[in-house]
Amino acid sequence: MKTEDVLPISSALALAAVARSTLRMNIIVTGLTFGVVHVLVSSIVRSRKARSLAPGPTLWPVLGNVLQLPMENPWETYSKWADIYGDIIHVEVLGQPIILLSSAEVAKDLLDKRSSIYSNRPHMASYGVRSVSIPARPHELLIRTSVASVGFSQGFVLQPYGEEWRRQRKIANQDYNQATVPRYYNLQEAQARKLVESVMNDSSSLVDEIKMRIASIIIDANFGYEVKSKNDPFYTLPLLAMEKFGQASVPGAFLVDFIPQLRYLPEWMPGTGFLKTAKEWRKIMTDASWTPYLWAKENVPKGAAHTPNMCATALSRAGGQLSKEEEFSLVWAGSAMLGGGLDTNMSTVLSFIVAMLRYPEIQAKAQAELDSVIGTTRLPSITDRQSLPYIRSLITEVHRWAPVIPLCLPHALTEDDVYNGIHLPKGSLVMPNVWHMLHDARVYEHPEKFIPERYNSSDVEMQKVTDLVFGFGRRACPGMYFAQGSIFAIVTTMLATCEIVPIKDSQGKPVIPEVAYTSGTICFPKDVKASFKPRSPQAKVLLAQSSSAH
Repeated sequence: MKTEDVLPISSALALAAVARSTLRMNIIVTGLTFGVVHVLVSSIVRSRKARSLAPGPTLWPVLGNVLQLPMENPWETYSKWADIYGDIIHVEVLGQPIILLSSAEVAKDLLDKRSSIYSNRPHMASYGVRSVSIPARPHELLIRTSVASVGFSQGFVLQPYGEEWRRQRKIANQDYNQATVPRYYNLQEAQARKLVESVMNDSSSLVDEIKMRIASIIIDANFGYEVKSKNDPFYTLPLLAMEKFGQASVPGAFLVDFIPQLRYLPEWMPGTGFLKTAKEWRKIMTDASWTPYLWAKENVPKGAAHTPNMCATALSRAGGQLSKEEEFSLVWAGSAMLGGGLDTNMSTVLSFIVAMLRYPEIQAKAQAELDSVIGTTRLPSITDRQSLPYIRSLITEVHRWAPVIPLCLPHALTEDDVYNGIHLPKGSLVMPNVWHMLHDARVYEHPEKFIPERYNSSDVEMQKVTDLVFGFGRRACPGMYFAQGSIFAIVTTMLATCEIVPIKDSQGKPVIPEVAYTSGTICFPKDVKASFKPRSPQAKVLLAQSSSAH
C-alpha cells in the first residue's frame, strides 16, 4: 500500500467532526461512498492480522472509531483509554489505522530508534503535503492548483520524508544548533527587554506584544530584518498566511477534504470554488515566504541586513550564488521556522504568566534566585542559564504542566512493524500523546500542580521533559535550542524586573486566571491578563537603557 493510497487524515478527522451533525449527513454519505470500497478491501487484508493488533476501543463496521473520537481535548480521552488498553492503542477511522502512543519509552523505541520507518508525514489533502521539487513535475503542478496544495506543506514541518525535507532540515540545523545559537543571544535579549518594557507600561495588549516580539526574533534571525511595528508587512503578511493555514486545516472546511480527487477538476466546474480560494491563499503563503528572503538576498551583500542571520549564512556558503533548488529550500526552511516557532513560543510564555499568577510563592522563589545570582545592577543574560537551576526547573515545569502540542504531529509508518509482539500496520498514523506522558501520575506526582521542585535541579530529570515536548526522532524540532534561548530571555527578564500580578475586577478584587486552554494542534491559555509592576526604579532604568542601546 502506497502512502498516497492511505485515506487522508483530514478526511478522517473531518468525518469525526461532522458525523455528530444531522445537518451535514449528506457530506458523510458522500465521503462514505468514496471510501467504502477502500475500507472493505483494507478490512479483509487486515483481518488476518487483527489478533496481533494493539488493543483499542470497539470498532464500528466501516466507520471504525469515528464516532468515539472526541472533538475537544482528545488527549484527555486518549489518556483514559491508556489506563484501559495500555501504552499502545489501535483505532481506525474509515479504514485508516491510527496508533496512539501513551508511553515515553515506547515512543522513543519506535520514533527515535526506528526513525527510518517512522519519519514520514501523512498525506493531508487541505495541507497539500506532497512536496513540490524544483523544477516541479507536471502532476505536482496540477496538485498545486487546488486547495490540496495551498503551499502550507512546503516547509519541513509537514514535508514528507525525503530529499527536500533533508535539505531544509540541514539548513535549519546548521544555523540553529546548540553550538551556533549563542550568536543570537543579543537579539533575543534585546527583544525580550523591549517586550517587558512595553507590557510594564501598558499590559492591555499583552498577547499581541508577545506575538510581535517573538516573531521579530525569528524574522531577524532568519533574514536580518528588524520588524518596525505591528503594521510592518514583514510581520503582518506571515500572520495572514498563518491565519489561512488555520482555516485550511479545520477538518471538513472543504469538500476536497472528503474527496481528494476533486482537486483534479477544472476551475470552471460548479462547486470548485475551493480552487480559487487555493490560488488566493497560495499567493499569500508564497509572498509571506519569499518577500523577506528577496529582501535579504538584496541587502545582505550591501551590509544593510543584521548579521548573523540564516540567509546570510547560506549565501556565504554558496559564494553568494544559490541555485533555484537551494533558494527554494532556504525560503521554505525560513517559513517553517517562523510558522513552527511563533505560536509555540507564544503559548509557552503565556502559560508561564498563568503559572506565576496562580503560584506567587514560586514567582518569589525564582526572583530570589535571580537576585542572588544576578543582583539588581544588571539584567539577566542567556549565558546565566547554568547558574540558575531553579529558573531552569521552572521553565521545564511550564513545558510539562502545559505542553504546547499535547498530541504530537502525526508520524506515518512506511513499513509494517512489530513491537513486543504487536503488529503495527504500514500506513498507520502514529500519534504520541505527549500530554499523557507528562501528566502520568505514576511518573509525576500531582501532575496537575505546578511544582518546579519535582526535578531537584537535576538537568537529567529536566531533559526527560524536553525530550518529549520538542518532538521525536528525525522529526524533532530543529529550532529547539533557539526557542529555549528566547523563552529563557523573556522569562528571566520578566522575573528580574517585574512583579507579575493579577488585574483587578470592578470591585477591586484580583482576577486569577483559570487553567483553561483552547483545543487544537497548538493550545493556548484562554484570556490571559496580567499587570507587570516594576520591582524597583532601577529595573525601569535598566530596561530603558537597554532599549535605547538597541
